[in-house]
Amino acid sequence: MEHDLQLRAAARAIYDACYPSDDWAPLGFDEAERFGTVQYRQAVGAAQQARLALRDAVRQPELFAVQARA
Repeated sequence: MEHDLQLRAAARAIYDACYPSDDWAPLGFDEAERFGTVQYRQAVGAAQQARLALRDAVRQPELFAVQARA
């Protein structure tokens, strides 16, 4: 994922938040990326989903409407 630095940064943030220590994942982000671990793939998938959700202009007003009703 070297070509998409923004997606990589998001995946790293998600990875670090979800797997904060060796108890959660045996490798740090860089090693997990190199070996393509399940935790790394999950973080990348979450970053891709987050990017789509943040770019969806139709969904954004809907989110604010739900918050206003709550």
